[in-house]
Amino acid sequence: MSDPRAPAVKVARAVDALRRGWPVAIGDLALLAVETGDAGRLRAFDPEGTAPLLFSAGRAATLKLANQLDAATPDGPVLIERVPWLDFDTATALSDPQLDLATPLKGPFRAIAVDRPELAAAALRLARIAGLLPAFFVRVAADEERVTPADIDAHEDADRLRIVARARLPVEGAENAEIVAFRTDEMPGEHVALLIGAPKGTPPLVRLHSECLTGDVLGSLKCDCGPQLDAAVREIAASGWGILLYLRQEGRGIGLINKLRAYALQDQGFDTVDANTRLGFAVDSRNFAVAARMLTLLGQRQVRLLTNNPEKVAALEAAGVTVIERVAHHLPPNPHNERYLATKRDRTGHQF
Repeated sequence: MSDPRAPAVKVARAVDALRRGWPVAIGDLALLAVETGDAGRLRAFDPEGTAPLLFSAGRAATLKLANQLDAATPDGPVLIERVPWLDFDTATALSDPQLDLATPLKGPFRAIAVDRPELAAAALRLARIAGLLPAFFVRVAADEERVTPADIDAHEDADRLRIVARARLPVEGAENAEIVAFRTDEMPGEHVALLIGAPKGTPPLVRLHSECLTGDVLGSLKCDCGPQLDAAVREIAASGWGILLYLRQEGRGIGLINKLRAYALQDQGFDTVDANTRLGFAVDSRNFAVAARMLTLLGQRQVRLLTNNPEKVAALEAAGVTVIERVAHHLPPNPHNERYLATKRDRTGHQF
């Protein structure tokens, strides 16, 4: 009998290999991650020096290597033709936008056709899951351990979440609270729900809060995450019954390291949207089906949603959770996050 966990296990192993600088394969496409590779590993992977470089379209557009159609999908795949001067150091400079100002003149390079776009797109998704820059040397696979796009789908399948622990947890602002932890077998971190108050026969007030180490723990003033988290607990408690979902999707789903890279780009003058696309990621890579699954496991199929983001409403609705009311969640800006909040309003459709 086949193990339904096997595809996700294979992806977990591929993630580990990529982080260690080992090549992996998706289908018949072998990959060597630029971020964790080195010149010696590249020679072993591609002794002929012909393996092209795989980027996202957003990154390639930043480098003036993608046409407008490609750039319309920032996390779509683009291949860069290998030329003699595209060595490992040059690939690193091409891959990491933090080096753009230090090495502003790159090229000439040429984008070439992507023969297996579904495999190339899956490779970029795998980089995001691994928390790495989405940039690979690629060639035809040999004996590398292989995964498939379907395996990656299984790894990110929200329906695999289950409740693994729960306990009473009085917190500041809500002493009558219970914490519930969710995970899958391979997930490196757990999602949690904080149930505040007691059910009263009406849909709960729900907040979807994405993990933000810098804001929630360190008190960063670059975003509004910490104050939003505290205010959400207070508002849910004041309503008498509700749920705070704490989603382990740091940096809009790109991970802590890549979020810090985006912060460095913001310090160079780019807003949060442009920083993500310069890194090679989608504007928002979060999976809100995870939140819908958590609510379903908690027996809640109708909610009042505390959010300024219409995308969260749409995502829950698409996953079968009815949002009967959107409740605005507005906090005053500070001098460090005014531009960030304006970008959320003007470029990602937040409604304050």
